[in-house]
Amino acid sequence: MIKTVIFDMDGVIVDTEPVHHYAYNQHFKLLNIEVNAEMYASFTGNSTKNIFERLKIQFNLDQDVATLVETKRNLFNDAFDNKEDLYLLDGVEDLIKDLYDNGMQLVLASSSATVTINRIFNRFGLHKYFTHIVSGEDFPKSKPHPAIFLKAAELANTPVENCIVIEDSTNGIMAAKSAGIYCIGYDSFHSKLQDYSLADVVITDFRELSYERILYLR
Repeated sequence: MIKTVIFDMDGVIVDTEPVHHYAYNQHFKLLNIEVNAEMYASFTGNSTKNIFERLKIQFNLDQDVATLVETKRNLFNDAFDNKEDLYLLDGVEDLIKDLYDNGMQLVLASSSATVTINRIFNRFGLHKYFTHIVSGEDFPKSKPHPAIFLKAAELANTPVENCIVIEDSTNGIMAAKSAGIYCIGYDSFHSKLQDYSLADVVITDFRELSYERILYLR
């Protein structure tokens, strides 16, 4: 029986990818580097720190990783605060409330920084539904490494066999499966160049899920 649902955030709860894309590309222009679409797609599910560790090596960047991360984060925050047309993804709020009202424990495990997660949770009033928030910035390795999901299960005090993960990215699905957790792949029109073949089940609409359906998944 499922006792804890672990949600990814970007691409699952809210689509901030256009804001991230804008911020990253503004930063790439400042750094005078070109990142192609295939490489950018490979970043999905990775923390900003890990992304810039890769870029620093690949493009021999002079700035240290902490400075690169801070610059990108400031660009994102400015864009986020000025973007009025930012909404929760269709159906996810109803699912969150359904799970919460029926006593399911909810945990967030996102590669985003804690400050970004709180910015989004404050904007949409989500804190009350989640018992724990786990940020990818707290781990040396990003998804597909399973550490973030193992930590989420540990904080929830729930064995991995009684958890499920909802993910939209190849890296996130790989991380969930490496952690031994049942994974629902969310393949939405926001998803770009992601592989869902390792997911245990794939949905395209959150209305396909409910407390009753999730309770006995395995």
